Amino acid sequence: MTFAHPEYLVSTDWLAEHLEDDDVRVFESTVFLRPRDGGGYRVESGRAEYESGHIPGAGYLDLQADFSDNSQRLRFMMPSAKAFAEAAGRHGISDTSKLILYDRLGSMWAARLWWMFQSMGCTNAAVLDGGWRRWSDEDRAVSTDEASYAPTTFTATADLDRFADLDEVKAFVESGGSCLINALGRDQHSGADEGRTYGRAGHIPGSTNVPAMELIDPETGLYRPSDDLAGMFAEVAPDKSQRVVTYCGGGIAASNDALVLSLLGYENIAVYDASMSEYADDESLPLVVD
Repeated sequence: MTFAHPEYLVSTDWLAEHLEDDDVRVFESTVFLRPRDGGGYRVESGRAEYESGHIPGAGYLDLQADFSDNSQRLRFMMPSAKAFAEAAGRHGISDTSKLILYDRLGSMWAARLWWMFQSMGCTNAAVLDGGWRRWSDEDRAVSTDEASYAPTTFTATADLDRFADLDEVKAFVESGGSCLINALGRDQHSGADEGRTYGRAGHIPGSTNVPAMELIDPETGLYRPSDDLAGMFAEVAPDKSQRVVTYCGGGIAASNDALVLSLLGYENIAVYDASMSEYADDESLPLVVD
């Protein structure tokens, strides 16, 4: 099979040919989550790695500093449409830009920003297949120059259905009305990996597991072939018109699952923005360990 929406990915060959196009905007979005002693993670910007060498013409988007609602207790929460539009415009991105996003960590950070931009009406956004790893493995040009995109206007058209909240997830647990997919690793899903939890081990009752990192071919860094990806979701989400909610620790890996579901043609996808950072923090909510 082929992807229903292949336009959501671009190859390094395509990008190399279109770097000079007037409407193309390329941005790195790497973020590092460093484990803390005693559990949890510390957020570290990937700007230093970007400044050491990046795709020519690319800028850097700081997810936590510029594209998250930092008035909230939880990290990486989706900002208001107004705040999002202001941040995008400052970086020279309009809602009609051909926006290409990449990172250095299996594309999940790029997928997160892709999901956010899509939810705000930037339908020409795409993820670079293979990201920085693919670009550098092919010995393509590298630059240390900052991007020079002129500020512009981003007109946000928010699609609120692309994000799920705790009420929707609780309703699923009570009724089983949606398809709920955990994008964390298998040991995190089962609760076996007690060293990498979001307060409590286990997964939301009724949810299935399609780990975001398994969507990527470890040998190439590219997304797996469409047939393989379709097979990974076919059993857990057989109906492409059904509501599908993805979650993880904080909405990042979940966005990678959401990107692949979109590539495959699923029609009603949402990311649980706060994910386990919110759900596991409430001890009154059930979790399953198996």
